[in-house]
Amino acid sequence: MKSFFKIGEISKIKDKEMELINILPSIIADNALHAKWLNTLSLMENTGARKISASEDPLTVTYIILKHAAEEHRHAFYLKKQIEKNGKDACPTYAPEYLLAPAYSKYYLNQLDIQVSRYLKQALKLSGKDLRFAAYLLVTYAIEVRADELYPVYQEALENAGSKVNVKSIILEEEGHLEEMINQLKQFSPQWEQHAQIAVEYESKLFADWVNALSEELVSA
Repeated sequence: MKSFFKIGEISKIKDKEMELINILPSIIADNALHAKWLNTLSLMENTGARKISASEDPLTVTYIILKHAAEEHRHAFYLKKQIEKNGKDACPTYAPEYLLAPAYSKYYLNQLDIQVSRYLKQALKLSGKDLRFAAYLLVTYAIEVRADELYPVYQEALENAGSKVNVKSIILEEEGHLEEMINQLKQFSPQWEQHAQIAVEYESKLFADWVNALSEELVSA
């Protein structure tokens, strides 16, 4: 299955990954922005946890799915706690004024879920609980691939800035999550890599749009 991205589009997405690396020091250097950044990551982790729970079948839910949902909820809580290192009572809720690029951050996962579900309906003719489970596998895989790139970059920026904030525990768990998702995908389909690549490409485009929104907000701040 060929990629539906052209070479130029792939290059632009890689540029966006570098753009995020370049703007992280500016975010970390400003306590108010850093609190919003942590809150935004917390929102996205919480959204992921709720989506995992929503995909569960009440009778056949597995240990791995329960574990994954619990750990994503814990990541959301942990990131919220880290905000306290930038000032008490900062970003008490997920209201737009306490987030960076709120519209993009709130709909990132929802849009990915919609796109992957549409693909699965067309490519594999899935529906109902089979569709929900397959979408959970592919969407979560794509997000774990992103997390395995984003959190180490963020941790390095934190260390370079001498920040008290750290995300090392999240990095370790996200690495385990990616391995678990690959194992589940192998059981799902012999062609899992082809399907997973489509999900990753959808996510990459949404990621690029998100970084654009972050950059524009920082310029206008």
